[in-house]
Amino acid sequence: MTSPLRDPADFIRGNTALHEPPLIPEISLHLATEIVPIWQMTEEELEKSGLPPPFWAFAWAGGQALARHILDNPSVTSGKSVLDFGSGSGLIGIAAAKSGGTPVLCADIDGFAVAAIKINAASNGVAVEVTAEDLVGVENRGWDVILVGDMCYERPLAERIEAWLRRLAGEGVEVLIGDPGRTYLPKSGLEKIVSYAVKTTRELEDTDVRNTSVWRVLPI
Repeated sequence: MTSPLRDPADFIRGNTALHEPPLIPEISLHLATEIVPIWQMTEEELEKSGLPPPFWAFAWAGGQALARHILDNPSVTSGKSVLDFGSGSGLIGIAAAKSGGTPVLCADIDGFAVAAIKINAASNGVAVEVTAEDLVGVENRGWDVILVGDMCYERPLAERIEAWLRRLAGEGVEVLIGDPGRTYLPKSGLEKIVSYAVKTTRELEDTDVRNTSVWRVLPI
């Protein structure tokens, strides 16, 4: 395993390989695979190494579903200001940029994710802005569309995000969530738009295929 480096970009390039997510062959991402050691590292080992868990190194089911929906329906983001919140690898933001979103801001508080987003955007020939600022609770900064994938895995975080997103939806922002039905996905106030069968791996999920939906957040 490559030792953590001062430059996260070097770490990412040294510990991932360029692959296309199963549902999004149009986009290539630097991802962990069975053939690179980051796959086997436990969260405890990562913490000892001074690294946060590498959520950015995987194309999660919700992100794949939301990216697929955007690529198939470019009017969702074309010509609009887009926020990809909790961006991870940058998959959703890259799909938004490919579909004509401008500007596209990818936000993730993990510095390694910030580096991964920049690398992945360059690999796909698109321009996105990137920030490590925690945006939960901020006022709308001109966003027409907010895209969120796979962020409902912890109760406190999911509750903070839900309240913020509902407020912004009430102000007229189009808010879409991609999620395979994780525990803390809101049980009400969502409109299902489309569902996909997303191929996954048992190292990440509890099944080889996850039925994953794209939801519109309804205003309060």
